[in-house]
Amino acid sequence: MLIHKNKAAKNRWRHFQASIRDTTILLGEFRTPLLWFSFAIIGGGILYDFISKLVNEPVYSLAESIYIVLIATFLQPANRDFPHHIALQLFHFFMPIVGLIVLAQGLADFSGLLFNRRARTKEWEMAVASTLRKHIILVGLGHLGYRVALKLHEMGEQVAVIEFNADTDTLNAARNLGIPVIHDDATRPAALEAANIKDARTIIMASQNDAMNLQIALKARSINPKINVVVRIFDDDFAHALQEQFGFIALSATEMAAPVFAAAAAGVDVTNPISVEGQLLSLARLTISDDAPFANKTIGYVEDNYHLNIVLLRHDHQSEMHPTDKSPLHPGDVIAVLGGPEQLQKLLYDNEG
Repeated sequence: MLIHKNKAAKNRWRHFQASIRDTTILLGEFRTPLLWFSFAIIGGGILYDFISKLVNEPVYSLAESIYIVLIATFLQPANRDFPHHIALQLFHFFMPIVGLIVLAQGLADFSGLLFNRRARTKEWEMAVASTLRKHIILVGLGHLGYRVALKLHEMGEQVAVIEFNADTDTLNAARNLGIPVIHDDATRPAALEAANIKDARTIIMASQNDAMNLQIALKARSINPKINVVVRIFDDDFAHALQEQFGFIALSATEMAAPVFAAAAAGVDVTNPISVEGQLLSLARLTISDDAPFANKTIGYVEDNYHLNIVLLRHDHQSEMHPTDKSPLHPGDVIAVLGGPEQLQKLLYDNEG
């Protein structure tokens, strides 16, 4: 219950930050009408002051002239008699038109977009993504991509999605989970920047196009050289080449389970699964955290409760193959675990506290 409350509080804070960011973007978009309005008021005030002196109807100061023009724009009476000269009278008829055309239209558009963010879906999703830090970017929201997004969400990870196909059935489902989904082409650097790739820690390419996945991966690394890359590759040889040359985590099995992708994206070393009598098994390597419920427990405790096999334990720089059930586990120990995708995902989730 406490975890859900904390998560809800974080979501509310993130949406508040997104609202501030989105409003700032809107103000930036409407700075031109505001600048023109300011120019009209100040310029009109200077001209009013100049003309008033020429026609011998001077005002007390330039500031008062600007004030007269400003209140005339909003059809408010000035605290002085109506001017006698036609040149000054025209200001009281002309400035309201300026206010209606320049300011009123701009404010109407601003208010409409501010209070109807659904009309600006992409901009709002970008504003939400801009609030994320150390998050995971998922490219592609197909069958595999959605399952990966769902697993990452269950693990409590912050996720931003880039999806080119706006008609995909999973798009609204992901947004209902609170995941920002940006409708754009991920091969464009602007799309990656919209997902705040500079502050992301991992990017996952889950589309079925190997060439496009590689293209996106390389662009992501050029923008954020430290980002971890998990890429779906159908060709085994190509996958191994990417791992050796670029250090990408290239998963090549066509039946790759979403939890394995999620585990890899979360920073766990995980192998492609192998099928043993219809059961997918992967080997994963993880470091036991201080908050893990199995810290200071035993090998047998983990194997019994998570239905996994621990094949290696590394403690104090010493490795033990096939550790016994009674071998203790400590924070900072490294274990190699063999198990199914669901079991690995649960172990990872608990390890993150």
